[in-house]
Amino acid sequence: MHPRCIICAMTITAKIQTDMVAAMKARAELRLSTLRMVKAALKNRELEKRTALDETEEMQVLSTLIKQRHDAFEQFTKGNRPELAAKELQEVVIIEEYLPKAAGAAEIDAAVRETIAAMSANQGKPTMKEMGTVMKNVMARFAGARVDGKQVSEAVKKVLAG
Repeated sequence: MHPRCIICAMTITAKIQTDMVAAMKARAELRLSTLRMVKAALKNRELEKRTALDETEEMQVLSTLIKQRHDAFEQFTKGNRPELAAKELQEVVIIEEYLPKAAGAAEIDAAVRETIAAMSANQGKPTMKEMGTVMKNVMARFAGARVDGKQVSEAVKKVLAG
């Protein structure tokens, strides 16, 4: 965030609206259709909630859309439809522009090890039975960042088993 920066202060929804206008002017069809889909998803969530979304909720909606695109990519790949699979990945790239950078594998491993070390200091090293508690604590460390739950789960299993 830059001080007095109008772009940084914009909500995700406002930024998407601004970028939609730019995409219309540039005649960027895929970008425009993707942004319209994102805007509709945000609006639907807002209507469900019956109040304006905060930034965390907007990011959750975008994360859900990205997960849906990845699932569709897998289905199209299995169905031998490479052109549709490629389109899904292009949409993911566009949606990810509006989210903070995702946590990498090294960051996840470090957070898992730190969390387990902190838990070990209090009650001894956690076992696989306590994996849920470890997962909850690790995910809490990444509160503002994007992190893949599957990656966290695999890292926790690896550390607890080893």
